[in-house]
Amino acid sequence: MFKPDYPFEGVPSTGTTMEVAPGVFWLRMPLPFRLNHINLWLLEDNDGWTIIDTGIATDDVKVAWEQIETLHFSDAKPVKRVIVTHFHPDHMGLAGWLTTRYGVMMTATLSEWAFARMLHADTPDVLLPGFTSFYHAAGFDDELIKEVSGRAGRYPKAVSPIPTSFVRVLEGDDIKINGRNWTVIVGRGHAPEHMCLYCEEIGVLISGDQILPRISPNVSIWPQEPEADPLAQYLSSMDKFRHLPKDTLVLPSHDWPFRGLLERLDDLAQHHHQRLDETLAICAQPASGVDILKSLFTRELDSHQLFFAVGESLAHARHLVTQGRAERITNADGVHRFKAL
Repeated sequence: MFKPDYPFEGVPSTGTTMEVAPGVFWLRMPLPFRLNHINLWLLEDNDGWTIIDTGIATDDVKVAWEQIETLHFSDAKPVKRVIVTHFHPDHMGLAGWLTTRYGVMMTATLSEWAFARMLHADTPDVLLPGFTSFYHAAGFDDELIKEVSGRAGRYPKAVSPIPTSFVRVLEGDDIKINGRNWTVIVGRGHAPEHMCLYCEEIGVLISGDQILPRISPNVSIWPQEPEADPLAQYLSSMDKFRHLPKDTLVLPSHDWPFRGLLERLDDLAQHHHQRLDETLAICAQPASGVDILKSLFTRELDSHQLFFAVGESLAHARHLVTQGRAERITNADGVHRFKAL
């Protein structure tokens, strides 16, 4: 079992910062979920500041940013840009608000910007038929289907309007911050084109949600891409980080900064391979996504967690199909069931 090496004691309170590397400051903002926080990063940038990730669009997070503004930002040293690792609301949520407030551009990968723009424009009436069909096929009964209407079109409620233009970065690009190169490493599976940033000079990796020290990032199939194999993308993209030094300081979006990157990569891969074996055993008899969920996730799940859990269950079942270890069967009831081969 992997045990992260946490080099720092305590966490920054909301509205304050903690320096964790030269010119790199740790912020922590609240989330209205069981996973109740997100780590954000503020980087000195010569005569200004670069923000990395923004928090969810709530009034208390805006107040926290205003406190950070009082501590750090000034006419002589303003915000110069906002970098967003991926489209999820806790990362993209206040990108539009911050870029408007400070008159700067957002930097992101194309897929994350475009996905955010799409989700912000989608309305529940447009999404609901596809969502209902997808979750019925996953095995939702009539009672669970009632939960679906509350999920369709939720994105704009947690995200300020997405900037209509942005600065695009690609895999391998270098972003110069404070005279140092931060190299873009793209992770996949958790999000379409998740940006991680590595600075060789100070040995720091801003990993976003792609690499977390204790929990596995959610890797799910969603209604917008029902035939995807996100787990294959996740596992293959993790190899991009294996060349980094073992003492790299990893700055994740949840939990605490840690060391032990290479061991954590092995641990995450092992976790998913174990999950695949467990899923295959569940599918000895034909099993729907909900059937798999009930066996993989034995703790009580709230509505928010339920959708992540069924998405992850489907992702593991789908990967078994693409590996040729299982098949998907659709009966007259329209429910997809997975059977081990």
